Amino acid sequence: MSKAFTPKPAPNAAPKAPVRPKDEQRIAKLLARAGVASRREIERMIAEGRIALDGMVIDTPATILKSLIGVTVDGTPVAAPEAARLFLYHKPPGLLVTERDPAGRPTIYDRLPQDLPRLVPVGRLDLNTEGLLLLTTDGELKRQLELPATGVERAYRARAYGPITQEQLEELIHGVEIEGVRYGSIDANLERRTGANVWIEMILTEGKNREVRRVLEYLGLKVSRLIRTRYGPFILGDLPVGEIGEIKQHDVVAFRKDPTRKGGGEAPKLVEKARPAPRGLREIPSAPKAPQPKPAPVRRITKASANRADKAAFAEPRVPQPGRDPVVLTKATKVKRFYDAKPKAGTEPAAPRAIAPGQRPKVFNPELGRNVRAKPARPERTERPEKAERAPAKSTPRTAGKARARPSKPRTVKIHKSRTRK
Repeated sequence: MSKAFTPKPAPNAAPKAPVRPKDEQRIAKLLARAGVASRREIERMIAEGRIALDGMVIDTPATILKSLIGVTVDGTPVAAPEAARLFLYHKPPGLLVTERDPAGRPTIYDRLPQDLPRLVPVGRLDLNTEGLLLLTTDGELKRQLELPATGVERAYRARAYGPITQEQLEELIHGVEIEGVRYGSIDANLERRTGANVWIEMILTEGKNREVRRVLEYLGLKVSRLIRTRYGPFILGDLPVGEIGEIKQHDVVAFRKDPTRKGGGEAPKLVEKARPAPRGLREIPSAPKAPQPKPAPVRRITKASANRADKAAFAEPRVPQPGRDPVVLTKATKVKRFYDAKPKAGTEPAAPRAIAPGQRPKVFNPELGRNVRAKPARPERTERPEKAERAPAKSTPRTAGKARARPSKPRTVKIHKSRTRK
């Protein structure tokens, strides 16, 4: 019998690293899954000496542990990681997908409810891109969703400006290379045209930085709006803009078993946003106020009522008649007008204004109720001498009946020179 061949290792080959059991992980990964902080932040905390194991300060983030038993952060024990939770967020345009921005621009964490656990975004969306954004509490689930090897599809709807045909979009199924960057297969379909704009649906599995915009710009289109509608089996649906909903736990477990499945599952449960407490001093409750009487309704003055009041004010007093009018009537009070005002006591009346030469003085007209210019005095008329009476013109008596006919003029007839009258 011949012996089985066993290859010998090369003399200069590096020794193989020991295989790590599946239940052993780095401490930074375990703390990130527990929701303490991100991996980079945990590495910074380890360098500052804030994390310890059984009372001993950990000085390297490469520490391998099976669990977080005995691990403390700032002296506080760390609880075991809970089950992974997944949230859907309808991101509006104008928000950054980052925890903080040095320039002070608004981020998604400024709009999320404050009572949520620590969430990390799955992938990124640009500042002007809107639509579905996944947020999770588990770093391992985040990596499973982001890796291109998992084959999780991302669906986008893009509104672009420019000419394009379906044949050009079908060429993207083989991939395209733009400025040295290779983009994988893209399933693109032309949905509809609205004037010079077109709506395009694109499905891809890589999700590189600004992949959709760069591919469409390579085809000569200018993207004006970009919406992510689906990430794997999780669909945006009717989730309102700016709202966040949580995926059911059994749907998260089903996705981990089969990441490439499409559709299915229940609609996400919306998370109610806690109303922020009003800033400033709190108002101290005072004693109940006594009920105030309702103000009397204001009497509406109409034109008819005003006329009646004026007539009553200027009416002449009526003489009471004994036996017929038992009520004693008094004189109606005269309405005070502006021209009836008298100067106050102790004040001298104002001197009249000087009248310019040639200007007529003003006098009060009681009919108009205001001052008017006085009319100039007319010179007295002198009597004209009586003219001598003229003799009446002689008139010829007319005969009764027909009127006298006027003598008619003789009618002249003009004859052309070329014609002769016989």
